[in-house]
Amino acid sequence: MQNKFARWLVLGVMAAVLSGCGYNDFQGKDEATKAAWGEVVNQYQRRADLIPNLVNTVKGYASHERETLEAVTKARAQATSIQVTPEVLNNPAAFQKFQQAQGELSSALSRLMAVSERYPDLKADTSFRDLQSQLEGTENRITVARQRYIAAVQDYNVLARRFPTNLTAMMFGYEVKPSFQVENEKAISTAPAVDFNKK
Repeated sequence: MQNKFARWLVLGVMAAVLSGCGYNDFQGKDEATKAAWGEVVNQYQRRADLIPNLVNTVKGYASHERETLEAVTKARAQATSIQVTPEVLNNPAAFQKFQQAQGELSSALSRLMAVSERYPDLKADTSFRDLQSQLEGTENRITVARQRYIAAVQDYNVLARRFPTNLTAMMFGYEVKPSFQVENEKAISTAPAVDFNKK
């Protein structure tokens, strides 16, 4: 009887220690970062899916802008070739590579939109205007998804660094997760600027 009571007491103490050490918090915050990351990836994929139609529409009006069109196509291929898995969240180098590829795609899209300014017929094309509107909306959703991801990572990283939960992090291998870097923030989160109302 006493042996059984001692066992229950040890289990109770272990449960209290584990719940107080933040183990369950790590589970929840880790899942929150994965969910937020999934939304970032979905929005980047949505943008990538719009690009072939956008490039083809521009090509119909501005086929001699070959260099710009190829740059967008190449940047899209590079961005979509990167394997995007939740493991990227624990690999700062892979995360940086993903971030850089998306930044290069944003830059190429900005150049494409600037080219479109020279073609009034293109700017007046209904398909192009619709694609531009979808792209602008997607860029806004990317910005929101990135902000949510950054907030989720911040919550997780604070838990991983704060005492005493940092001991749990060390014990169970919960490492600090990378986030979007400030120097790339402007290039990645700025939607391509286009004013189709200019004459």
